[in-house]
Amino acid sequence: MVSDKKQYIIFRIDKDEYGADIGNVTVIERFINITRVPETPQYLKGVINLRGDIIPVMDLRVRFGIQEKEPDEDTRIVIFDINKISFGVIVDSVAEVMQLEESKVESVAEIMADSNHDYLSSVTKIDSRIITIINVEKLISDMMVS
Repeated sequence: MVSDKKQYIIFRIDKDEYGADIGNVTVIERFINITRVPETPQYLKGVINLRGDIIPVMDLRVRFGIQEKEPDEDTRIVIFDINKISFGVIVDSVAEVMQLEESKVESVAEIMADSNHDYLSSVTKIDSRIITIINVEKLISDMMVS
């Protein structure tokens, strides 16, 4: 029997939980100093020097229209690698790595007709938790266009 499970990193932004395919994650870092790059969108916080690599960093709170907050001991920068392009996203905290059954993950296309939200790909319910799955490929393509 073929398993339809896939692993996701689960993280929090404000009171909500989000997931992303763990296969695209290279490392999870504690919050470090970010160098601002002039004339970039507000959600692009700047770049970090991570072991000699310069990596652009996006604040998901700002990208999702949620009020910014000061980083604390739980704040993390999740580094993704999509098609050999690395980028970081600031999240409030990383909760866990979880296997989700693909058959229980539902598309949000019917709910989110707004193309500004097409980086949200699907949603799943686990007990009383709702986890929104992020399309990291779309996030990085938006960032590269900006």
